[in-house]
Amino acid sequence: MMPWTHRSFWIGPLFIAAILGLFVAVFSRGRLRAVYERHFAQTRRERQFLASVGFFTAVLVVRALTIAIHLDIGPFHDVSMRGRHIHHLVWGILLLLTVGYGWLLKIGTGSEESSPWMGRLMSMLFGVAAALTLDEFALWLNLKDVYWEHQGRESLEAMGLFGALLSIRIFGAGLFHGVAKESVKVVRGRE
Repeated sequence: MMPWTHRSFWIGPLFIAAILGLFVAVFSRGRLRAVYERHFAQTRRERQFLASVGFFTAVLVVRALTIAIHLDIGPFHDVSMRGRHIHHLVWGILLLLTVGYGWLLKIGTGSEESSPWMGRLMSMLFGVAAALTLDEFALWLNLKDVYWEHQGRESLEAMGLFGALLSIRIFGAGLFHGVAKESVKVVRGRE
């Protein structure tokens, strides 16, 4: 049986897509769209922010699912093919290769001839792929499955460092300040 024919294969991607889709929906119209556009006039900064959103969303979803699998909570279980466990690192690498190839073809690169929506999608996919890959950093560093052992902490450290690198220009920036200002206006009844 191929892994994508089993529902467990789709749980993580669907959760990640739903959360990112909700994020896009919230900022796609109205006052929050104006706040978003005002604070991300520079394409590079927006792409970095969206990669961070994709990264942290995937980290939270994947960690939650792996904990549920480890503790045998709910219908979740490992994805296997012919008796071999397929680590989510594999999907992260495949997604990184796909995004990289897309960027080689100048799809979503942020250049003038590139679609802004594809740039946003590719940025979020890059963040998701990085999270899937770095969540199992200890596996590729130690060449054995140490996810739940002491060496598994290396994955958490790698994700923390990469997440900080992605987000260094983002946190403290004006977007959340602008959202807060708009929220106060709505609460006070001003337009």
